Amino acid sequence: MNDQSSFQTDALIAEDIDAYLEAHQHKSLLRFITCGSVDDGKSTLIGRLLYDSKMIFEDQLAALESDSIKHGTQGAEIDFALLVDGLAAEREQGITIDVAYRFFTTEKRKFIVADTPGHEQYTRNMVTGASTADLAVILIDARKGVLQQTRRHSYLVHLLGIRHVVLAVNKMDLVGYDQAAFDAILADYRAFATSIGITTFTAIPISGFKGDNITALSANTPWYSGPALIEHLETVEVDAAAAQTQPFRMPVQWVNRPNLDFRGFAGQIASGTIRPGDAVRIVPSGKTSTVKTISTFDGDLPEAVAGQSVTLTLADEVDCSRGDLIAAAGDPPQASDQFCATFVWMDEEALKPGRGYWLKLGTQMVTATVQPPKHEIDVNSLEHLAAKTLTLNAIGVAEFATDRPIAFEPYSANRQLGGFILIDKFTNATVAAGMIEFNLRRADNVHWQPVAITRDNHAGMKNQKPKVLWFTGLSGSGKSTIANEVEKQLFVMNRHTFLLDGDNVRHGLNRDLGFTEADRIENIRRVGEVAKLMADAGLIVLTAFISPFRAERQMVREMLPEGEFIEIFVDTPLSVAEARDVKGLYKKARSGQLKNFTGIDSPYEPPEAPEIRVNTVDMTPEEAARYIIQQILPLK
Repeated sequence: MNDQSSFQTDALIAEDIDAYLEAHQHKSLLRFITCGSVDDGKSTLIGRLLYDSKMIFEDQLAALESDSIKHGTQGAEIDFALLVDGLAAEREQGITIDVAYRFFTTEKRKFIVADTPGHEQYTRNMVTGASTADLAVILIDARKGVLQQTRRHSYLVHLLGIRHVVLAVNKMDLVGYDQAAFDAILADYRAFATSIGITTFTAIPISGFKGDNITALSANTPWYSGPALIEHLETVEVDAAAAQTQPFRMPVQWVNRPNLDFRGFAGQIASGTIRPGDAVRIVPSGKTSTVKTISTFDGDLPEAVAGQSVTLTLADEVDCSRGDLIAAAGDPPQASDQFCATFVWMDEEALKPGRGYWLKLGTQMVTATVQPPKHEIDVNSLEHLAAKTLTLNAIGVAEFATDRPIAFEPYSANRQLGGFILIDKFTNATVAAGMIEFNLRRADNVHWQPVAITRDNHAGMKNQKPKVLWFTGLSGSGKSTIANEVEKQLFVMNRHTFLLDGDNVRHGLNRDLGFTEADRIENIRRVGEVAKLMADAGLIVLTAFISPFRAERQMVREMLPEGEFIEIFVDTPLSVAEARDVKGLYKKARSGQLKNFTGIDSPYEPPEAPEIRVNTVDMTPEEAARYIIQQILPLK
């Protein structure tokens, strides 16, 4: 075992902390991940890198020696994996579950390494770690060769746009440092890598436990003449350097306006270089201007490059805010509300096509709906499988539509402007990570046609304010009866109305839809679009639909101007609704003749804060209608 004194903190820290920080400030940073199959030695390799780069303090080393005796798998030797596997479950099972990030540094470069899980069930964790990596170290156990998870992680690494791949054939000490074993694995992996599009990679025979070819070339592998692992990590080109050669892009983080005389746009430059006087374009609006100054806390700069956080002031007063993109005027990115993307589903609850999710791309946040997947990708066989939805850890390709245009580039060209996440609107959980492939041509060919008569003109002629009265509740709750009574009373008051009833709509507009979750979502989306058009015509629209999911009711609310969507919860207990059973539907559902029936084998999510709540147990339909009208008047 090495002498502990060699692991004491750099003496310069104690002597002159400012000098120490200055020496490290200007080093480049490489982010990389280790991945591969279970027990290929990922955690051990990272532990060895930390150990050999002298990034372990004395108390950590003492704890490591103690833990190696209690939890280690290397007998009396230090178990380097314990430096990374910190969770109790990880130490107990000898596996990595969560992504573990570690920092270390050498004389030439700083590093952040992510140790990602090898188990298939933790694919989403691996994707998380790989999303910001410049390089991937794919480990292979020299005794086992290329395994299914090796192929799976290699495919994900390529899919996520990691340009630099190291094939680390580990545990060479356990095969006697046999060159033939290394060459066979290399040939096997090269054939697979070529088939998925990985054209170049660096192969290194190593032993994470013994330290062979980690920091220096080992005498045990005289037949290997390539670089040691740390030498390669120190010299490989980082993505930040490559990004500086691309066209200028800067997502606007916030508008900096400390006083009336200064208005700047702050953000981190995603790619390219910018100088005062350069022409820029605001995307998606298309407005143009020139850069006046590049401001920072330490003063104005003559030039700024990818990776720097700056505030740009422009020569003209242009409309620009958070979520917009400032780009090179002559080479702007795409802006569209429809695109095709590959994405990884990361939630326990399956994807619901047609449901509205928050889509976050850089500083942009929009509502997005996902169409049924074109196919799911089997990353083990690379086959394209038919799929109506995606479940946890599945990877698929689908078309996306957003509620307004967003600025983006294909992920293959710019990871920052092509990568996005989906967020569930109600749980705020990140449910997917996606990579944009291309803009849909129909998005470029379909444009809003301006009209002379506006929705305000329509409403003014009818002397009323448009509203959508959205009745929701269980089947048999009395939605249609009350909505019909409300329309009758409004008609007597000379109000211009139209009633959309759930059953009636399914005879025409939605006759092609069934009652699965996906079909129910599409049913409500279509009705919402129709209701919006009728509201644009100045009408008071009444809708009577079970609309069981909060997310879809919220989707319709977001289609309309604030205050025009009135959610009316017809609050009737299931037992009462089932006792009525005017259509005999509950009886069929109970006997198994009717599948996906709300309240029986399909859930109903009651409104949490409806504008109006009526109880049909205590009220007659006429009383409920009068109460509703009292709440929504005056309708001007």
